[in-house]
Amino acid sequence: MALSLAISPCPNDTFVFHALVHGQVPGAPPVEVTYADVDVTNTAAERGAFDLVKVSYAALPWLLDDYHLLPCGGALGRGCGPLVLTQPDRYRPDRDHADREQADHDDGGRADGARADRADLTGATVAVPGDRTTAYLLFRLWSAGRPPARIEVVPFHEIMPGVAAGRYDAGLVIHEARFTYPRHGLTALVDLGEWWEADTGLPIPLGAILARRGAVDPEAAAEWIRESVRRAWADPAASREYVLAHAQEMEPDVVDRHIGLYVNEFTADLGEAGFAAVEALLGRAADAGLVPQTSSSRATAWTS
Repeated sequence: MALSLAISPCPNDTFVFHALVHGQVPGAPPVEVTYADVDVTNTAAERGAFDLVKVSYAALPWLLDDYHLLPCGGALGRGCGPLVLTQPDRYRPDRDHADREQADHDDGGRADGARADRADLTGATVAVPGDRTTAYLLFRLWSAGRPPARIEVVPFHEIMPGVAAGRYDAGLVIHEARFTYPRHGLTALVDLGEWWEADTGLPIPLGAILARRGAVDPEAAAEWIRESVRRAWADPAASREYVLAHAQEMEPDVVDRHIGLYVNEFTADLGEAGFAAVEALLGRAADAGLVPQTSSSRATAWTS
């Protein structure tokens, strides 16, 4: 019987799951794969639609009764957080941060506003890729639980063009947008991953892999995924055609940078730091009243 799998078409997912999807993992069942943006898979997981599914870590509090969190295959790391983008000079950081940015610029660092962790977006219209995405949860934590007056959920590929055209005052973006936003004439007002890492010292938990309870053995599923990751790293060229076919017209250079950033040691195993990051994200969000309370054992004991 085939295993139903839902992942995004992004290069990190197709790179990681290439061997599993193509029947190259010994002992793994055949796989029927669905490709969808994470906002779609978050909703589908609530219906129990897939045996294995990629979701946002922010969605876990609504899903752990029906799914196991697997310790591998997802997206978690450093220097890979969501960005808040605006048109140049549309919003400015407070004076203290403007001074620090100038100091960074004088030292040869970035001076594009990406460290403006107290920039004021009150009253702005902000386009976000989903209301249960980790990106949006980080945005709400950054803004102290008081997001701008108007939030619009927008398909990811429409956010940067919409901000550039003035339809939205700002846009919350993820993934390859880290590499491509200057092409749209936009500037990074804040790097939420940079803010999170500075505040917690932990990596950023973005996307999780879940196994549906009663449908698939989580220990076996974790080993299948780890073997798929090992094969991807051992022979990156093997998945090249498959990855590019689903990369939504990304240039090969952007694809390579995307994989290099989001497929890392946490993809093979979350480890102590990875699980600590998940606990910190969900704990802070629950304390702020943004998500339901989730016990740390429920969130991280994937074999329970």
